[in-house]
Amino acid sequence: MSAKNAVNQIKENMKQIIIGKDQVIEQVLVCLLAKGHLLIEDVPGTGKTTLVKALAKSLGLTFSRIQFTPDLTPSDIIGVTQYSRKEEAFFFRQGPIFQQIILADEINRTSPKTQSSLLQVMEEGEITVENTTYPLKQPFMVLATQNPIEYQGTFPLPEAQLDRFLMCISIGYPGAQEEAEILSRGRSNQRIEVLSSVARGDLLLEMQGEVEEIFVHEQLRSYIVNLVQGTRGHRDIHLGASPRGSIDLFRGAKALAYVRGRGYVTPDDIKEIAPAILCHRMLLAPEARIEGRRMPQVLAEVLKRTHIPGVSGREV
Repeated sequence: MSAKNAVNQIKENMKQIIIGKDQVIEQVLVCLLAKGHLLIEDVPGTGKTTLVKALAKSLGLTFSRIQFTPDLTPSDIIGVTQYSRKEEAFFFRQGPIFQQIILADEINRTSPKTQSSLLQVMEEGEITVENTTYPLKQPFMVLATQNPIEYQGTFPLPEAQLDRFLMCISIGYPGAQEEAEILSRGRSNQRIEVLSSVARGDLLLEMQGEVEEIFVHEQLRSYIVNLVQGTRGHRDIHLGASPRGSIDLFRGAKALAYVRGRGYVTPDDIKEIAPAILCHRMLLAPEARIEGRRMPQVLAEVLKRTHIPGVSGREV
């Protein structure tokens, strides 16, 4: 199977399990193809775990689920150095992070110290333990979940951690028709077990390489910069998007164009993907919070104010 046909194959395969959430599936693939990590904010029972398992199974990648709790330690994630009496030597026992698709479930329920153990692996794709660096097998992706409603016993993710996530999305409740179909199909775990793999890790790496070759017009690069700069000067935004936000918006727009079957980025790609990439990186000003404003609403104003270049994606 060619890389170009693989996107549709993966979509259709995941739709067997994830019902009525085509846009969510597309967003997950965009984040994966852009070599990013994904934060899913939603209430319990909306299919977050099922979504991640279906992704790993569809791609034939190794999967690990880490349940974040207050007593979780960094060594529970990364691994621990142990002494072998038989061999009279120390050896490193790898933790669950040494897989390819990682589900960090309820990531905000563990301490900031444990949360920080993911910083290096998410940014550099490797782990350093006692002066020894262990590269992770590629492709690699962290998909973290958190409940946006329940705050008791949680530790909000610091800005440095949030900035490591290329995108933040919400699955949302299914419609009545989709929920009825979910009931008729039975337990999702049973369906995932029989789900076939429609792609391979080497094919996914090839696809990620093709995403990097997607053409972005110089004026669209300036549009991305101006858009991110606009988040830093808005009166309702206390903390604007970082330069990493510009980089991730650039990568995300290229991945979206690829998923849509194009070899070039359009202004609409940037506008469409911007909320999922920028909103979680910014903080509202105290006055804006008092007035009940929300970040998507403020970002929409920034998008409206930022001049859109009058070029088509094909122009060189």
